[in-house]
Amino acid sequence: MSPFFKKSNHNTDQTLRYLESKIVNEHKNKPISGSLEDNIQLLKNIFEKDLDYSFRRFELFNQIPSAIIYFQSLVDKEKINQDIIKLLQEHRMVEENKDKIPQYIIENVLYYNDTTTVKDMSKIICAIMQGKAVVFIDGCLEALELDVLQLEKRSIDEPDTERAVRGPRDGFIEQLSINISLLRYRLPIPEFRVEETEVGVRTKTKVAVCYIEDIANPALVEEVKQRIDAIEIDGILDSGYIEQMIEDNPKSPFPQVINTERPTKVVGNLLEGRVAILMNGSPSALVVPATFSQFYQTTEDYNEHWVISSFVRIFRIIALVFSLTFSSIYITFISFHPELIPAKYVVAATSGRHSIPFPVMFEVLMMELSMEVLREASVRMPQQVGGALSIVGVLVVGQAAVQAGFVSPITVVIIGMSTIGSFAVPSYNAANTFRMLRFALILLAGTLGLLGIAIGLMVVVNHMLSLRSFGVPYIAPYAPLNIKALKDSIVRAPFYQLKKRPQNIYPQDQTRMGEMVEDHTDYNFLEERKREKR
Repeated sequence: MSPFFKKSNHNTDQTLRYLESKIVNEHKNKPISGSLEDNIQLLKNIFEKDLDYSFRRFELFNQIPSAIIYFQSLVDKEKINQDIIKLLQEHRMVEENKDKIPQYIIENVLYYNDTTTVKDMSKIICAIMQGKAVVFIDGCLEALELDVLQLEKRSIDEPDTERAVRGPRDGFIEQLSINISLLRYRLPIPEFRVEETEVGVRTKTKVAVCYIEDIANPALVEEVKQRIDAIEIDGILDSGYIEQMIEDNPKSPFPQVINTERPTKVVGNLLEGRVAILMNGSPSALVVPATFSQFYQTTEDYNEHWVISSFVRIFRIIALVFSLTFSSIYITFISFHPELIPAKYVVAATSGRHSIPFPVMFEVLMMELSMEVLREASVRMPQQVGGALSIVGVLVVGQAAVQAGFVSPITVVIIGMSTIGSFAVPSYNAANTFRMLRFALILLAGTLGLLGIAIGLMVVVNHMLSLRSFGVPYIAPYAPLNIKALKDSIVRAPFYQLKKRPQNIYPQDQTRMGEMVEDHTDYNFLEERKREKR
């Protein structure tokens, strides 16, 4: 039985009419006029307040009055002048039937590919707003729609939030077509599919659903497309909007969708049978379904030797648990169970607290809040100032707080270690979740001691056990336990042991690697070369 379940679709025409643009609604299903002047005047009334609105009159084939309408800030003017208007004016007219002129132009006059005909005025209005040029011909009931969009774009560089020592340095940018090209460059196979849809009744944002046809489960692909089509909103500005609207449990603080700016990470997940979602205007790709183990793994783990990668993964998990529980355990030992502290460390742990006027829970909370404020300030400040601010906050403010008697030195060390541990988590949104849960554990530890920590961890684990990402258990392969899948979880086994794709997402093609030699020590190529020469 497929684990992918269907969400109910609540799309209604009434809701869409409410969300859609009032001007677009007024002209929906309204045909264009055969009069050139009427069409020009209608659009002029709509866009006359816009500074970059422009239209130019010309004579088609040097005899038929025509006009081209566009927004100067969105189009390539050189294409309009050289590839469109010049050809339309200089071409010699052959077709005399005006109803057939638009199709004749497409087939015989313009060598520009992205050209279609349109009759609906509401579609023309939306096309102009999306960076297209529209050509009206006097006496013709069809207009030409030409995609001449030109936007400034930044260069392809390494994502700041996903740095890697070894591996490709390219990352996604805001243009959807370029992001798709980065994927096709790495997947030059006909089975790689990219299906386009639109999200946002007003913004009409292009969204691409990417998958490998003979690997991804068709039920998963269909579920992804249905959830995206079910989104009813006037506009989206980033892929984070889609992420929050397609996840299984919107109330959970845990991320249920993988968010990445690395093409290699997307391709790796596609080859395992997952589905990627790209959005025009956002450099982040979404990958579903997601499991918790993927949030402490990186693509660099597969570029290094499996022993090194396994040790690094273990260190990340230790850092993750460290950042979540270290502060609360410190509170518990000092306030409730000092007998658990080794005798040789009791003096060191308690001597610095004699002059502190606050309870240890309040002291830790105050330091945690201060660290979060410093972290947020360093992120929001200009790059040249942010580094200096973090150093000043950690060294100067921390030392001053200790000397003033507000906090003990060991508390500063504990909070510093917890904060450093949170930075070791590769996924930014997963690290944010544990930063938030750390405050809840601190409050439980300060009121109930070890019992509070146990209750808090039990609630967190039970919540994670109940989560699903597109029907897939969130903490798979640990629950339900899959022994074979543990080869690529806390540790990474050698490649010759990773012959099967993850079974929890039910891929169509389960085999991803053939037989290979595990040990090459028996081969002596130099000796073989000598024998061949003899």
